[in-house]
Amino acid sequence: MQSRSVQVGVGAVILRGSHVLLGLRKGAHGAGTWAFPGGHLEFGESPESCAVREALEETGLHVTPLQRAGSTSNVFTAEGLHFITLFVVASCPNGQPAVLEPHKCGRWEWFAWQALPQPLFEVDPISRTPHP
Repeated sequence: MQSRSVQVGVGAVILRGSHVLLGLRKGAHGAGTWAFPGGHLEFGESPESCAVREALEETGLHVTPLQRAGSTSNVFTAEGLHFITLFVVASCPNGQPAVLEPHKCGRWEWFAWQALPQPLFEVDPISRTPHP
């Protein structure tokens, strides 16, 4: 039986100049879509610390958190999940991302904001919960 509790996640919006880092999701919900690195907020952890930890765990990149950047509330009906996601903008001036969790991500790429890949990670089409 799946939990019916709301979970808190953190998305790391990693910038390098005019580009942002996105990964092609695998395995979990959203497979085949592009998304920011991120994951679950741990007990006692700040969103900024979580963004730094998740970026390192998933990409091997050392990032510097810059600012919090809003949140979303998404219900994934098919999976029985409800996530509050807190976004943190971070900077990463050098280094290349590596796929350190190949069961979760197929590849990492830098994209210009004006040329983001499709499809982007979206919410469950049944619930129609908005996503930025």
